[in-house]
Amino acid sequence: MIRAALLLLALTAAAQAAEPLAPPGAPASAFPKPDRPVAEIVAPQWTPESQRDRNGEFAEVARLLRVAPGETVADIGAGSGYYVVRLSPLVGPGGRVLAEDVTPSYLAALEKRVRDLPNVTVVRGEPHDPRLPPASVDAAILVHMYHEIVQPFGLLHNLAAAMKPGGRVGILDADAVPARHGTPPALLRCELAAAGYRETGFAWLKDGTYLATFEAPAPERRPDPASIRPCADTATREGR
Repeated sequence: MIRAALLLLALTAAAQAAEPLAPPGAPASAFPKPDRPVAEIVAPQWTPESQRDRNGEFAEVARLLRVAPGETVADIGAGSGYYVVRLSPLVGPGGRVLAEDVTPSYLAALEKRVRDLPNVTVVRGEPHDPRLPPASVDAAILVHMYHEIVQPFGLLHNLAAAMKPGGRVGILDADAVPARHGTPPALLRCELAAAGYRETGFAWLKDGTYLATFEAPAPERRPDPASIRPCADTATREGR
């Protein structure tokens, strides 16, 4: 029991080393709640990394999102760091990877995993706000976690402020209701459009999941939080 307590203390201390990189954005209370269930955060990864590599997941997502050397890429909800350690050599020494998460144990494990990667910064965000510097990010990815976002409109609004002009956002998810750890594409498109994002692409991946890509709105074109209307989750109501 003593060893377990010491381990928990060490993990908590390590997680606190990860800090936000920007002041708070718009508060969660400014946005409407989504009209759908929100899945619990249950694990730091979707499937084993070896299986994901065999499916060519990272290479395909990086190609579709047009990730290039020298760019700054944010992994929102980085989890175990699968994308982080593969993005690091891709963006190279002139680029930067921002590994953002909100779960203390995930942050602690991330810091340990990337300590020898000088172009990676672990970032402690909030469920509705990634807390990233303004106009600093070329591309952002959200992998198998969109359905876990309690306040999606707030996160999308605050993420847009961190994106450079024309910044690309890729969301990888399963075509399932949120309660089954997925997001129906129609619901995703509706929520992203409500937050001012423009869809630029959609592709099915080998494992049956999809990658939807969007262009983030410029800060001055983000909808006022009070004007956002939740999207109806018809898939859940139909019992899918």
